Amino acid sequence: MSARVPVARRSKSLSAQIGLTERLFLSGDDRGMVGAIEDGLEQVEQGLLERVSFDDGFADVTTRYLLAAGGKRVRPLLTLLTAQLGDGVSPAVVTAAQAVEILHLASLYHDDVMDEAEQRRGVPSAQTVWGNSVAILTGDLLFARASKLIARVDGSNVVGQTETFERLVLGQLHETIGPQPGEDPVEHYLGVLRDKTGALISAAAEWGIVFSGAPGEYRQPLVEFGERIGVAFQLVDDVIDLAPQDAETGKRAGTDLKAGVPTLPLLYLRRTARPGTADEALLTRIEALTSGKDDDQVALEQAVAELRAHPVTAETTREAHRWAAEAVAALDALPEGTVRRALIRFADLLVDRSN
Repeated sequence: MSARVPVARRSKSLSAQIGLTERLFLSGDDRGMVGAIEDGLEQVEQGLLERVSFDDGFADVTTRYLLAAGGKRVRPLLTLLTAQLGDGVSPAVVTAAQAVEILHLASLYHDDVMDEAEQRRGVPSAQTVWGNSVAILTGDLLFARASKLIARVDGSNVVGQTETFERLVLGQLHETIGPQPGEDPVEHYLGVLRDKTGALISAAAEWGIVFSGAPGEYRQPLVEFGERIGVAFQLVDDVIDLAPQDAETGKRAGTDLKAGVPTLPLLYLRRTARPGTADEALLTRIEALTSGKDDDQVALEQAVAELRAHPVTAETTREAHRWAAEAVAALDALPEGTVRRALIRFADLLVDRSN
């Protein structure tokens, strides 16, 4: 089965990035940095398609497929932003920003296979089009390409890149095998998020420092910021998963639950579900509807709506804000100024999303 590479969403992706940039710099004193960031974003976007191109005709189609489908490019934006603490946007910084986006892209191909996802970014997922083997190999190609890009940059941080890749794989492995006997499921889940989501956002923040020649003392605070805001970002996604169908992505409410992906509201519900309670009844219905025993889509939507209204979902939102607050606290080590204010705003925007 073949697929036409989506093209219409790429310009929309860039406009979404630039819109986000404008929201990061609210005051007149800070807006002088907007031009530099947006110019960097344009360089990143223009070069990404070339970066994931291959001489092999079939690989060239599969590797470009999800890239062309869109994406907000949050991670490259973070790399460009933290680079402003050093020499700003340079060819090395742009390459690092592209590499971190390609790493993220590679992980999506693998995640969709693991989760048996039917859609990604509003188009059929790669394994839906070409099958699991092609999707996995495409992800592998993209991981290899990101490594090659980083290795060729002056002042290469290839060790950091491989450590990030290692954490991504370990996070997926730990999610797959689940918590071990005696391990708290919530703590296990948060550990998975630190590796699967936090590690890559952390790398995006760190590489902006590394490749811009910024002072070394800024590196660790931004590593901590990235990891914590990455966890907050995913927890907000757990809440968004319970929202009604998204018109742009096509994701239905409870998509992650249906795929068997653990989310924090469900884990909290398992904690509170005592025998004979309404919580136990709701949990039983959700697990039946997401295990394949009951394929009633209307009943699933009703159960998801009940979970969305349940206090465990509000508790998940509070937990996301707690991680975001810890991320912002890590920025205390940075100097006062435009970049620090923009990073705080970046954290706010990631956790205050509704879709």
